[in-house]
Amino acid sequence: MNFIRLLLIGIVIGMANVIPGVSGGTLAVVFNIYDKFVNAITLNLKKLKENWRFVVPLLTGMASGVLIFSKLITVLYTNFPVQTNFFFTGLILGSIPMLFAAMTKTKDDEKMGAGKTISVVLCALVGLALLLTFSYLEVKYGGGDKTAGMTADLPEWTVKLAARIFFAGLVGAVAMIVPGISGSLLMLILGVYPIVMKSIPALFLPSQTFHALILLLPNGAGVLIGLLSGAQLVKYLLKKVPNHTYAVIFGLLCGSAFNLFPGFSAITGIGMAIVCALCVIIGAAMAYFSTKLAPAEANTSIQQDKSAIQQDAQD
Repeated sequence: MNFIRLLLIGIVIGMANVIPGVSGGTLAVVFNIYDKFVNAITLNLKKLKENWRFVVPLLTGMASGVLIFSKLITVLYTNFPVQTNFFFTGLILGSIPMLFAAMTKTKDDEKMGAGKTISVVLCALVGLALLLTFSYLEVKYGGGDKTAGMTADLPEWTVKLAARIFFAGLVGAVAMIVPGISGSLLMLILGVYPIVMKSIPALFLPSQTFHALILLLPNGAGVLIGLLSGAQLVKYLLKKVPNHTYAVIFGLLCGSAFNLFPGFSAITGIGMAIVCALCVIIGAAMAYFSTKLAPAEANTSIQQDKSAIQQDAQD
């Protein structure tokens, strides 16, 4: 029975990880498996063997969730690109309150000092500047087509593209571990999300299997390395500099709105305007309510995880 429960939880988390703006890490907290999940991400074979009854059904469910939802996302981007981008813009807007609260939260809810406030603001500006720079380069050298990866054929494999896909997988996996942060949203920001989402269902088409595989392998390698290294890195950063860590991500998220927003000129007619408005509202509501518990629960989970690690060392 526990196997089926973990399998279903994994499917839900996998689906969440496919939706930009929705945090799989938050759902792991909600389902009360976050601590065990972070501890299970290890190269320690003994520990993996001990946790196989937890790891196998959870990862199987997550993979199934990704496969199920990747096809749906491809269909939506192919047939309704403007509405889909408005929905993703809503997801970003809904994530902003949680991140703002996380980057300004202090111990015992004390007021942040002037020095720390300035450094946190600077970190947010760095994140914003990075994203706006990326958006500018995308428009200047890539044409600025946000949906090209979904509506066109799979792109040709190049070393530059493979490196980009690898880096996006690495960053996305690290972000996935943080409750409240969406790994797929960061992949979308980096321009890799449409390619990965279109490549997953293409694996099952004999004529495109090899092409899709060589595009997905760098992403898979990045995700694996990101999960293994990210668990420790994220715990360290959130323990040492939580406000500054969330501030950089906050800046990236705000900047991504400029990159994803399709513009009002893309709306044609009253009917489409209503649909796009609904897409923004639904996306914002989904992201807001899925991340509402993240800041408080994340710190609790990380502290509990730290205690567990210290206990293991003593044993």
